[in-house]
Amino acid sequence: MSEEELLELWNAKRSQIIHAQIAPTLLLIAVFVLAAFGKFENATEATQYLTIGVAAATGILAIISQYATIREAEVLLTDLKRLDKPSELSKKIADSRHLLSLSAIAIVGLGIGVFALVVWAVLG
Repeated sequence: MSEEELLELWNAKRSQIIHAQIAPTLLLIAVFVLAAFGKFENATEATQYLTIGVAAATGILAIISQYATIREAEVLLTDLKRLDKPSELSKKIADSRHLLSLSAIAIVGLGIGVFALVVWAVLG
């Protein structure tokens, strides 16, 4: 692949990670608003568990999608390093593997932490 194609693919991977966060973020906003107004206090147990289940499913799918994209992007960085005469941008991107690894750890860690907070907010 050419440098331009690799950079386009890099941008596509970054967009995939960002887009994978939209649905869970909207769901978390809804849970936050409902919890802030005390709507889960009077909700049935079935509704509470459904809320937790939907939050879990949405979060898990987003984490899997983002993690897979990060793994693919890590390979892309290897391809960028192999280019003959890469641009400064390509060199900088190729040297960002540690940031991708940190992103993968943060996505999983924050996902677990936020899910614990969702359970707490819904069940009280």
